[in-house]
Amino acid sequence: MKYNRILLKLSGESLMGTQSYGIAPEMLEQYALDIKAVVEKGVEVAIVIGGGNIFRGLSGASKGMDRVQGDYMGMLATLINSMALQAELEKQGMKTELLGGLAIEPICKEMSRRRAIEAMQEGRVVIIGGGTGNPFFTTDTASTLRAIEIKADVILKGTRVDGVYTADPEKDPTATKFSTLTFQEALGKKLKIMDLTAFALCEENNLPIYVFDMNKTGNLLKVVSGEPIGTEVNKG
Repeated sequence: MKYNRILLKLSGESLMGTQSYGIAPEMLEQYALDIKAVVEKGVEVAIVIGGGNIFRGLSGASKGMDRVQGDYMGMLATLINSMALQAELEKQGMKTELLGGLAIEPICKEMSRRRAIEAMQEGRVVIIGGGTGNPFFTTDTASTLRAIEIKADVILKGTRVDGVYTADPEKDPTATKFSTLTFQEALGKKLKIMDLTAFALCEENNLPIYVFDMNKTGNLLKVVSGEPIGTEVNKG
């Protein structure tokens, strides 16, 4: 395997499938089976999921809601998604550990580096919800922070697009795909891969980001095996 320990970042919207909101059972099952295939190869896996399929703090703030209150609601949305994925993983026979930026007994213990690493070393899939536990930070930043804490080899950003393009390939048919990019190239081209705080943390800590299509069955295993199916962003 190319990577021994990964942080898989999933968007909340990806859990919607063809629905306009909420959680699609078929997407949970597909993701769980793909994650299981990787764990069975001996890869240690931690996961951070967004909450945009349920609630976004920024969208609430744009409509007049207090930003701090909205962000905490968004953190709770990520925990709902995390619990759903945990249930599906366990249904598929996997052992899991749910940790949170917010400790909510009896749902999850507070995230700590030691807890997460010990759980992964025991063969558990670690799911980290609740963002960073602080308002004004996105799940992009949360996933970067967690990846650095657990000493992950890479952040795997699972999307519905098979990499990073010169433009949105769903809108521009002439868009071309990058196989690799440096952090500075991505910033210079104003490519929206992760928010600036997350990007700066990755660059400072020499943590590569790999963007790939998570919605295609088997792609996660291909990525950890080293197949070049997406786009890697690194220090160069």
